[in-house]
Amino acid sequence: QVQLVESGGGLVQPGGSLRLSCAASGMGFSFSAIGWFRQAPGKEREVVASISWSDGSTYYADSVKGRFTISRDNAKNTMYLQMNSLKPEDTAVYYCHRDLGDHWGQGTQVTVSS
Repeated sequence: QVQLVESGGGLVQPGGSLRLSCAASGMGFSFSAIGWFRQAPGKEREVVASISWSDGSTYYADSVKGRFTISRDNAKNTMYLQMNSLKPEDTAVYYCHRDLGDHWGQGTQVTVSS
């Protein structure tokens, strides 16, 4: 059984920063790729960033490259998404995801607005 709990969302002005966290219980993140997805109102859920288990390699959507950084702390079973230079179009509910077993968190709202 795996439970994922996101935190760190909120309201931020354009150009600001937020750091999202995803804490895993149960089996944690062991042996699995993990990642962040987001879903804006009226749009499909899309992948934002992911990180592999084996070598820590990362993937970023073109829309966030150079602004967002994904990381993981295996000892703490926690994943992070550092989001800088936020734009209004980054507004969405952000979800963490564990690939092995297809586990999802409940989501955390990020709103970028002046």
